[in-house]
Parts: sequence; structure tokens; C-alpha cells
Amino acid sequence: MSPLVFLFTRLAMPSFCNHSSFLLCPQDSIMKKENWTCLTEIVLLGFSDFKTMRELLFCLVLIFYLMSLMGNSLILILTIFSPNLHTPMYFFLWNLSFTEIGYTFIISPKMLVNLLSGNQNISFWGCECQLSFFILFGVTECCLLCVMAYDRYFAICQPLQYPYIMNLRECTMLAAASWVIGISVCVGQSISIFTLPFCGSNRISHFFCDLMPVLRLASTNTYKNEVAIATVTVLVILVPLLLILFSYILIISTIFTMPLAKNRNKAFSTCSSHLTVVCIFFGTGIFTYIHPRSQYSMDSNRFLAVLYTVVTPSLNPIIYSLRNKEIKTAFMKSVTRKHIFFTE
Repeated sequence: MSPLVFLFTRLAMPSFCNHSSFLLCPQDSIMKKENWTCLTEIVLLGFSDFKTMRELLFCLVLIFYLMSLMGNSLILILTIFSPNLHTPMYFFLWNLSFTEIGYTFIISPKMLVNLLSGNQNISFWGCECQLSFFILFGVTECCLLCVMAYDRYFAICQPLQYPYIMNLRECTMLAAASWVIGISVCVGQSISIFTLPFCGSNRISHFFCDLMPVLRLASTNTYKNEVAIATVTVLVILVPLLLILFSYILIISTIFTMPLAKNRNKAFSTCSSHLTVVCIFFGTGIFTYIHPRSQYSMDSNRFLAVLYTVVTPSLNPIIYSLRNKEIKTAFMKSVTRKHIFFTE
């Protein structure tokens, strides 16, 4: 549990309860007539109906996890040690790759352990940490993608002023603001959810601790929490997406006014990677979190969750590497330098 969440949950005197445990919880006015005991574990039933495919799922998740870890780590290393990549765009890409590593690290290892061992339990503390960091990295990535669109707008629409506008101080402030927003939403949502009483079932039909599945375990009226989650979801998904779309409308209109086809192709190539990642990330996020309740399907939600928690983070480094000559050039120079060093 993070120190902030631990402090607030202790001050708020939560009661996470279940009939089958042995640690007594503080009794509130609603539970005076009954002795409730603390909830210590949650059962993740996400893959319980795929028992015959457990080995195949394990292999697929492991492959995508290793692809994500190696691809994003490679981008982190190249952007640090390659002077040609010390630009605002790659500074934001470094932050994006860092969030992708954290995003997969909090979900995929536990998923692999569950698939391999068949043990689907997770401690309540582990569930709290997983959900908190999932919110942190997810919200931060939304903000970073928006900031990257802002960067591309000035690079293409105002190229002469770009070095002065997107200086080191401005880039640092934009990246820091993205992380501050992510931390703020993380702490706020974690406190509002994990200070509720949990006194019923400890089973959720998901493969990780997501917002709504965990909230449904609460043994109290969660209407205010659901409204808060819906409001925050709209703000952190739709607002950045609208800003990104507005930026690209201005970018595309500027590109079409360029006289030379060579310049237009170069401008399109610098934006294509980012736009592809935006479509994948926000597309799966909207279909998962922004839809009418009547259209909610746990199976379809789990499928989309696999896409944006396992598959998408492994595709992003590939998209940026295949469509970006500077990253490929930096990689080849790095390989060449290492080859020369070992042959001497």
C-alpha cells in the first residue's frame, strides 16, 4: 500500500470484511449487531472458464509481456544514450515507454503466476496496489499522449518558434504535470474506493483489480463512487482525446498547405506513429470504460482489457520503431559501436 493511501485509509477507519477470516474489524453503526471479520484475499475469476487453454494463454501473455518489456526498455536506453534523440518528442516518448513498462509490470506478472499455478487469489493489499498503480499509469499515459500531440502541433505548424516554445523547462513542466495529474487521480480514487466497507463476496470476474469489478464488491451504496468514476473517466479519456483530435485537425490542415510533397510526407511520417498509438489506446479505453450499462458484457470487457493491458504496450515500441527512421538509426549505431568494441 502506498504511504498516502495507507495513512488516509487508517484515518478513515475502513472495514474490509468477510465472514471467513479471523481478524476482527472495527464495527460501525450499521454493523453493531453482527461480528464481521476482515477481508484478506480476493479471487480473480478472469480465466477460470479457460482451464483447458491455460498453457496457451500463459505462453501468449508471456510473449507479449517480454516484447513490451524489451521494446520499451530499448526505447528508454536509446533515448538516454543517443544524442540525436535528445529532442522534446523523444523526451515525451521516454516518459511514455516508462508508463508502459509500469503498466504491464503491475498486471502481467500476477496474471502469469495465476495461469501457471492455477491459484487465482490476490491479497487485498496487492489488489489495492494493483488498482492504484493501474490508475496512475493509465491516467498519466492519457496526458502524455495529449502532450505529444501538443508537441507535434508546434513542430509542424510553427517550426520556427518550436525550439523556443518547447525548451527543456517547458518539456519538463508538461511531463511533470502529466505525472501530477496521474498521481492525483490515483490517490483520490484509491481513497474513495478502499475506505468503503467490503463485507460480502470476494470474487470478481476479471483477471486483475479493475475499478468497477472491485467497486461492486463493496457492501454499501456506491452510487456516488460510480458517478465520480464516470466523471473522472470522461475527463481523463475524452478531454485529452478531443484536444489530440483538435491538434491533428490543425496539423493536417497545415500539412496540406505545404508546397513540396517531400515536406508533406516527412510531416505525415513524424505524426503517423503517435496517431496510431492514440487510436489503439483511446479506442480500447472508450469501448471498455465509456459505454451504456445495458451494453456491458464481462466477456467483451475482459477481451478489451487483455488488448489494452497486454497487447497494446507490446505494440507501441514496434510502431515507433518501424515508422521512425531516427530510432532505427540510433539502434544501428548502438549495435555497430558494440560490435567494434568487442572485436577490438
